[in-house]
Amino acid sequence: MARSSKEIRVYFEIGQKRTFAGAIDWPGWCRSGRDEESALRALLDCGPRYAGVVRLTRLEFEPPLDTSMFTVIERLTGNATTDFGAPALAPSEDALPVDETQLRYFEELLKACWKKFDTARRAAAGMELRKGPRGGGRETEAIIRHVIEADQAYLGKIGWKLRINERDHPETKLDQARQAILGGVAASAGGELPAQGPRGSVYWTPRYFVRRVAWHVLDHAWEIEDRTP
Repeated sequence: MARSSKEIRVYFEIGQKRTFAGAIDWPGWCRSGRDEESALRALLDCGPRYAGVVRLTRLEFEPPLDTSMFTVIERLTGNATTDFGAPALAPSEDALPVDETQLRYFEELLKACWKKFDTARRAAAGMELRKGPRGGGRETEAIIRHVIEADQAYLGKIGWKLRINERDHPETKLDQARQAILGGVAASAGGELPAQGPRGSVYWTPRYFVRRVAWHVLDHAWEIEDRTP
């Protein structure tokens, strides 16, 4: 399976303090900056790093050489979550249906993101991660717990539940979460899940679900890499 990266379609999520730039066709490739220009530059700078993730798949991807290869197709007005530091809005194309080919594509990318996270966390095992400029930052074990908890929350956003035994080993919890994600996105794409929750809340589409899961796990994989001594 191959996808051209010569023209990279991008959307902006614009908050008051932070702007995200995300690649429409490449879930997980999403970076932020103070404004559109810095967000797009951050996305460009992250291209080789994202290419390293895609190399774990059968997909074809060449990182762009400059921002002229980006085509901005949509601008979304961000919210408090955007300014807090997480993308929070779905581009309009995420409402499109997901066929079998697209589902396989999503599964392959998700598995590559998980491999990247596992490589980073195992390389940092037993080490104390560097602190941020103000002395903050979770240690690796706490990051793993945070990713699992976020995955549980994201699954709830599509109407799929994940029950984890807190006594289980983190490796077991990660595997359970990932199996639930693959099952949940397949069920959502197949129309097996309702569009709304019991109280009328609108569930995430499968495309946005994959986009958010991939961004979150890669964001923390790269955080661990950057903070590993």
